[in-house]
Amino acid sequence: MTELVKRQLELLNAREYRKLRHPPELDPDTVVQQWDKHTLEGEAARFAYACTCEKEAVFHGEDLFGFNRYCSGALPNKGRFGNVVIDYETVLAKGLCGILDDINARRATADEEAQCYYDAVETCYKACFGLVEMYKKAATVQGNTRLAQALAQVPRHGARSYYEALVMLRFLSYVLRINRCVHLPLGRFDLYMRPYYERSVAEGMTESEGLELTELFFIAMNFDSDLYIGIQKGDNGQSLVLGGCDREGNEVFGPLSEICLQASEELVLIDPKVNLRVNKSTPLPLYERGTRLTKQGLGFPQYSNDDIAIPFLISLGYDPADARNYAMAACWEFISSGNGADTPNKTTMLFPLVVERVTREALPTAKTFEEFLEAVGVALDRECDRLMEECNKHPATTPVPLLSSFISPTIEQGRDITRGGGKYHNYGLHGAGISTAADALAAIREGVFERKDFTARELLAALDADFVGYEDMRKTLLSYPKMGNNDDRADLLGCFLMDRYASYLNGKPNHIGGVFRAGTGSAMTYITSAAKIGATADGRRAGTPFASSYSPSPDARLKGPLSNIQSFTKFDLTRICNGGPFTIEIHDTVFRNDEGERKVAQLIKAYIDLGGHQIQINAINRDRLLDAQAHPENYPNLIVRVWGWSGYFTELDTVYQNHIIKRMEFTV
Repeated sequence: MTELVKRQLELLNAREYRKLRHPPELDPDTVVQQWDKHTLEGEAARFAYACTCEKEAVFHGEDLFGFNRYCSGALPNKGRFGNVVIDYETVLAKGLCGILDDINARRATADEEAQCYYDAVETCYKACFGLVEMYKKAATVQGNTRLAQALAQVPRHGARSYYEALVMLRFLSYVLRINRCVHLPLGRFDLYMRPYYERSVAEGMTESEGLELTELFFIAMNFDSDLYIGIQKGDNGQSLVLGGCDREGNEVFGPLSEICLQASEELVLIDPKVNLRVNKSTPLPLYERGTRLTKQGLGFPQYSNDDIAIPFLISLGYDPADARNYAMAACWEFISSGNGADTPNKTTMLFPLVVERVTREALPTAKTFEEFLEAVGVALDRECDRLMEECNKHPATTPVPLLSSFISPTIEQGRDITRGGGKYHNYGLHGAGISTAADALAAIREGVFERKDFTARELLAALDADFVGYEDMRKTLLSYPKMGNNDDRADLLGCFLMDRYASYLNGKPNHIGGVFRAGTGSAMTYITSAAKIGATADGRRAGTPFASSYSPSPDARLKGPLSNIQSFTKFDLTRICNGGPFTIEIHDTVFRNDEGERKVAQLIKAYIDLGGHQIQINAINRDRLLDAQAHPENYPNLIVRVWGWSGYFTELDTVYQNHIIKRMEFTV
């Protein structure tokens, strides 16, 4: 880490720069009423207004990138499009003027809707050019000649060097966030940035200079991340992907990939969140390299398995080249890079809610467990129908011409992505609480039908009472088989739930020309939706959280990490791969020697080799987290993995803090 990087990092971590922001002069909610939010013209005008709120160029310290927020306010995020990877390759190569040239070449044959779309894009670009000029002039005045020279080239024209490409990425993030587009990942950074990196190396840039630029860029991406929150601070979608294969199947991981890992390891920042694409052929040393990053307590890299993700995407109609070129959305959903307008987190299948309802409706009259289980299956089918119908009622209505212009083939089509301009328009559904639901089914089979420890009506009475007065029954329920211990009595019930869900949902058409995709993620619903679900037959009390995404229930007592992995790789995950990682907590003492790091790496490799789709590791220490709750002022930069993103522990709501503390810490 160079002295310049150290100074910029210290400036970032002090957070004093946040006090320099200014509120907007006009209330955005009042201003936006001047335009119809459902028109291309209105959306472009609102973006132009938002640009005028950025009244001055803002530089933090010895800033090589600029494009920091002047305005502390933002137009409302509700209903905004996001979770897509823009076509970085094309935008970096052509620049905005190159895209305008493409538009002008199509004007003569464009229909009325295309003309409106092109007009809106031009309006947005004109506002962008105003911001670029403002920053170029300010950089010149301040003697920041390197940035001023770069801004004479980008973003109007294509990048010619690694530095210019980084400046353009910073600009794109800045203007798209001003446009209220949410959860915008950086996509396959080491793939599309490699030509610029290699060109700069050929022209004399050293590896250390490349690392310094990368670290300064990573720092720049953190300066305003607190303004771009989803559910909690840190939930901002700023992730990137390293490794995997390209469109032709060639391995991508190389020198730039390693530089990104080193930069992230040295900086210890929440952004950008790193995803590593791996497969059965990935050598153990790469897992060991990733584990050294996990050791920093960042909660990443998150590992995604090409052997699972690529077949899943192909099975749902993605071209093989696009499937091989997949990236992750903000958290972990698998999406096509550069040409997809999927909504991968459209809604959530709440497995515990379905099982709870059927327990009340069908258990009292069920003669056998098989009869009861089939009732659960039918209920899952009907819930899929309900969720699909609900999704189809609410397609995206607010156009996003600026974002759309960076996604192929919208310019060729002359259509915004909300009007069919992208190549893919699929809906992804999360699948939350799988382990809680499976454990509840296992408890019902054991307690009611096999061991007959209690009757169905006694169980329902206990659930109605939230186990108050039924503490002994709750202890019995908690002692039954749990998913995560390599016990088929629970694990195969989890497989049943996933099989029924995926078989019924996958490939069903949506109302915008795409299909539905099944996944194992939960996002925030493991907290928010769980709070509305009553007590469940696994012993879980009413309102308490279930597992984050594809993981054991917080109430399960587990044997160890290997049996945990074995449980969660019994299902063919190529069938339920919208996204949703297996998450495991490892006590941070494990990472204090080479042997411990190697064992963690072997554990991750085992999950991938057994057919796991995604895995993320949290290196945590419960005592430290408890102390951070009691004395947050001492831990301003303590980072944890929450669900598909990492954030500062002390900035999280208490309910999320408590869930992380409760998760079981393994040693290996």
